[in-house]
Amino acid sequence: MKGGYTIFAEDGIVEIIEAFILLVGLFYCAFYMSITKIRSGRIFWLAATMVFLAILRRELNFLPDLLIANDFMILGRGYDWWEDAVLTVLYVSIITLLLYSRHYLVHVLKHWSIKIYMAVALLAIIQYMGENAILFSEHLGVAVEELCEVIIYIIAITCLWKLELSQFEESEKLNLLTLEV
Repeated sequence: MKGGYTIFAEDGIVEIIEAFILLVGLFYCAFYMSITKIRSGRIFWLAATMVFLAILRRELNFLPDLLIANDFMILGRGYDWWEDAVLTVLYVSIITLLLYSRHYLVHVLKHWSIKIYMAVALLAIIQYMGENAILFSEHLGVAVEELCEVIIYIIAITCLWKLELSQFEESEKLNLLTLEV
């Protein structure tokens, strides 16, 4: 990358930090899925794990160039077509699982302060502006984009880390049972 922002390049240090944070989030969600006693909770944590997997794939966009040959074809379709098809199935699966576990989702989302959601929304807007060089130069926009993503991922990990699942599930179990009946 040109300029002084090589730390924020596609495969730079910040991207590696983002990938590590996302892996931690993926493992947190998988762990919560394994210990959750409520069925809709397991489905919710499966969807959350899949979300982290999808974001991780987005962040590691340089891997196909390293691992897949340029002339890769299956059934007459190239890698890009297959990747889009698989990711579409993944996104539809995530939405379906979240809809199925909507009561659990609502209880989990109520657990955090509105300030967290506002901060993430603001960071997402700034990230979008940086990515598309809106009010930022192209080089500065890349740095802003990557820093906002790192902060959003750190907020997500912090929220997962602070979540006391056993205490949370015991208090929510009665509510979920009444909602599912």
